[in-house]
Amino acid sequence: MKHPQVHPGVDQLKLTDVMAALSDPIRVGLVRLLSDGVERGWGELRAPVAKSTLSHHLKVLRAAGLTRTREEGTRCFVKLRRDDVESRFPHLLDAVLSAAAKEDVGRQVGLMATN
Repeated sequence: MKHPQVHPGVDQLKLTDVMAALSDPIRVGLVRLLSDGVERGWGELRAPVAKSTLSHHLKVLRAAGLTRTREEGTRCFVKLRRDDVESRFPHLLDAVLSAAAKEDVGRQVGLMATN
């Protein structure tokens, strides 16, 4: 039996949790990828780590309140909670994304090639 996904409310987002989640280059890369606002299936995501490690990174982002995960059958989808994070910590994501782009942090994260 699947367990429902737990997402902290906007008022429960903690700066230290968000910053800790953003302390890993893979997670920064996932946030960069998801910053386009498109919901992505976990299977679409590509990173130079094992699937179980990628799943861990996605769970850390969800627990910190940076992403929302939705299950549909056996598939999981993820989307950046940009508006929620922005309302709690104005301009934080813009600053992180700008710095990450300048330093090319998370460049190894992308989408699976489609045929």
